[in-house]
Amino acid sequence: MTTFYLTRHGETIWHADHRYAGNSDVPLTRHGLGQAAALGAWAVDARLDAIVASPLSRARRSAAPSVETTGLSLRIDDRLVEIDFGDGEGLTPAELAERFPDEWAAFGEAPASNPLPGGESGRAGIARALPVFDEFVEEFPEGRVLIVGHATLIRLLFCELAGMDPDGYRDLLPVLGNCSVTTIVYPWATESRAAHHPRIRLLGFDVPPSRAAI
Repeated sequence: MTTFYLTRHGETIWHADHRYAGNSDVPLTRHGLGQAAALGAWAVDARLDAIVASPLSRARRSAAPSVETTGLSLRIDDRLVEIDFGDGEGLTPAELAERFPDEWAAFGEAPASNPLPGGESGRAGIARALPVFDEFVEEFPEGRVLIVGHATLIRLLFCELAGMDPDGYRDLLPVLGNCSVTTIVYPWATESRAAHHPRIRLLGFDVPPSRAAI
């Protein structure tokens, strides 16, 4: 079993204004850089075996302090890029509701199944990113891996691995803090007999790095 630390990148100039940033490459704010530095301080004692990030600059820049403090090389995996929000990129929820009322309503009802206009479905994002976990389990079967990615994709993957319907991710997990740490053990051999049993054990969700377990 491998321990994964799932981390959203630091604050960006779009997120500060509540704008949807999917695969658009937008920079971190000064506050976001500080959040990345706090994550790097946490990584000092985390005994990590690998650090992997989305190719977008906000994820790579957020991973950089952890790379510096641990001496590990930064791995980039294109499959960890954020969901593509298509024509919704850069828009606020109010602007989306005004420009695409029907599509925005459908997205709200089933956001993993109904993409925004011209965008990628959440379920497609799960399918492309999920193999990353199995590959790291094979490489580090008892290891510790930090993944620096994006809020929507992390929440979708979490729901999938926890045996929950990804279409409920916005209700179940409305917020994921910048550079917070979600700790899971995967794969987890559960004894649950539920139809959709979890494949992970959750050790911490959305915990600020200053308080995250190591």
